[in-house]
Formats: sequence, C-alpha cells, structure tokens
Amino acid sequence: MKKHYSRVLTIAGSDSGGGAGIQADIKTISACGCYAMSAITAITVQNTTGVSGVHPVPVQTVRDQIAAVLDDIGADAVKIGMLHSSEIIVAVKEVLQQYHANNNIVLDPVMVATSGDKLLQDEAIDTLKNELIPVARVITPNIPEAEILAGKKISSQKDLAVVAKDLSQRYSVSVMLKAGHLGGDELTDIFYNAEDGRILELKSERIQTANTHGTGCTLSSAVASFIARGYSLNDAVRNAHDYIHGAVQSGAGYVTGKGHGPVHHFYKYWK
Repeated sequence: MKKHYSRVLTIAGSDSGGGAGIQADIKTISACGCYAMSAITAITVQNTTGVSGVHPVPVQTVRDQIAAVLDDIGADAVKIGMLHSSEIIVAVKEVLQQYHANNNIVLDPVMVATSGDKLLQDEAIDTLKNELIPVARVITPNIPEAEILAGKKISSQKDLAVVAKDLSQRYSVSVMLKAGHLGGDELTDIFYNAEDGRILELKSERIQTANTHGTGCTLSSAVASFIARGYSLNDAVRNAHDYIHGAVQSGAGYVTGKGHGPVHHFYKYWK
C-alpha cells in the first residue's frame, strides 16, 4: 500500500537570509515530519540585521500558487504568515475557501520583523481582523501583535490569559499568545483553546540569545505540522512549544550574521 505524507502549505513571504518566512517554514515543517509546500506572497530583501526591501508578488500569482498546490497535492493544514496587503489577504481567504482548505488554518499575524521593520501595511490590519482571523483555527500573535489586535496594553503575565480569551471570543479562534516580550527568567506562553474553553499554560526558561529571528514563523509552522499529523489541538501546541524551545536553545551557541541569527531548525538531526 502506498503511503501518504502529512501535508502543510505555507503562505508567507520569502526571507533571503533564510531565518524566517517561507524558508523557516519549510525547514520547520520538514523537521516536524511533514511535507512542505509554499505560496510566496512577497520577496523581502533581508538578512539578520533587518529588512531593506519588500516586493509584493502579484495577487493573481499568489492565488495561482495556492490553487496549483491544492488542485494537485492538497493540504492537511495551512500556515499563513506575511501577507503585506489587503488585496492579498482577501485573495488568500477566497482561494482557501474555494478549495475547502480552511479547516486547519494556523495564522501568524505577522506585522513587524524581529529587527523592527514593518511587514504589514497599516490599512491591511483591519482587513486581517475582519477577513482572515475569523476563518483561522489558531492564531499565534506575540505581545505587540496581540496589543494591536485587542486594542489594549499587555504589561504583565496576568494580562496574557485575559487578552487571549478576549481575542478568542472576539474572533472565534484559538489563541496562542507568546510571552517572549515580557521580562523574567521564566516564560509562560498562554494557549486559549476555543474548542473546549480552557487555558493551557506553557512554561519554559528564558534563553539568553540574540538568535531569535524567525521564532514566530517557526512556532506557527510547528503547530500546523502537528495538526496536519493528526494531533489534538492541545497536543499540537505542546509539541510545537517544545520544538521551538529546543530550536532556540540549540541555536544559541551559533553565530550567523551580524544581527539576530536564526534558531536551529534541525537540532534533532544535526549532531
């Protein structure tokens, strides 16, 4: 009997430096045991020190990439990252719905790169809120992104659960809210599962490293991968959380470029 891969389609921007975006997604999906496919939404001129240019892919070409994959191969889960403009957000939503591929969408609401460079146009934020977040199964904002989506400040750990639940109920989506921008030696990410109404606390030790480029892309791709493999939502998030912690920890000892280096996506395999 022929075997089948667990399939994950990533829809995101390209990072020429290889640490984030489509490149990080493909590495993560592969490391987490799935077959990776891609639709590129924008080409960024980027390295570890920052983003010096963003060149959007034509909207019809984005549509056609997604359609080509879903027409032929299909997908068990879809990870969505950088979308850049309102036109691309609407196009992505429409083509996924056309192919009934909107059951297992993991959306990383990418707005700003680790370097501080903007990756989403201001006018596209409302489109993201109104069009795409409500059709996702899981969103994975960091604190600055969650503050924009919720319209309120997050200043302490106790705020995370409140905001995660608020976002979940507002958009009918499960929310993985990352605590990395808070201080302290221990981090507690919060996952609010909209499907059972429960909160999952995910604790880890803070790792002192500048190599955090692409952590958001990596986490969301890992969540999508474990969902594609058939894990429950809570187990998918737990496994993804463990994977990103190991990738950051293993990558901390490397020097890649002059700025924020990448995590070690293949730490389980490179000895």
